[in-house]
Amino acid sequence: MDRLIEIESADRRLLAGIAADNAEAARRSGEWLVCKPGCSSCCLGPFAITALDALRLRRGMEWLASADPGRAGQVRARAAAYLAALANLYPGDADTGELWDEDALPDSLDDVACPALDPATGCCDLYEWRPVTCRTFGPAAVIADQAFGACELCYAGATDDAIAACAVEFDSEGLEARLVTSLGEAGFPGPTIVAYALRLPAGPRGTL
Repeated sequence: MDRLIEIESADRRLLAGIAADNAEAARRSGEWLVCKPGCSSCCLGPFAITALDALRLRRGMEWLASADPGRAGQVRARAAAYLAALANLYPGDADTGELWDEDALPDSLDDVACPALDPATGCCDLYEWRPVTCRTFGPAAVIADQAFGACELCYAGATDDAIAACAVEFDSEGLEARLVTSLGEAGFPGPTIVAYALRLPAGPRGTL
């Protein structure tokens, strides 16, 4: 338990660092960065999330169930429908939700909204607990030596050099990877997807 508390405390430091990097990216990018509430084109289709992301999402579900049971029920219902659509197609363990091959996730769900997304508002019901991928997608980011990634809706008309000048390196010290390793050593399953994280309780193997 003490180890888990330490990991979750370190995760808060990780998220604070990512928030600071996002603020710097926004400062550098100015009007080129168009991400805003209700812009949800990046909230479609399944993708891999880490055990750390899954733990954070489950904590968020615990909070939402206490603060707004009705909304939590809607999120769970969307997650259940999402998993039903994945039946017999999930490239992983259907019981634990552990994902074995992200590339094998079915294309049929590419246009299906994340179950955490409120279809009425276009906003995330678990925004404060969202995965790291969701936090870092949009601004220009360093993804490899001399390579950068950014949302295709941002930086319209910007040159490659201009985009590179806006780019930030998220989690440059590799804290996320160390925390994921620590969770694995504590018995938590490996990568999964958001829908499974919202369905299952927060615990290591053998407690799900």
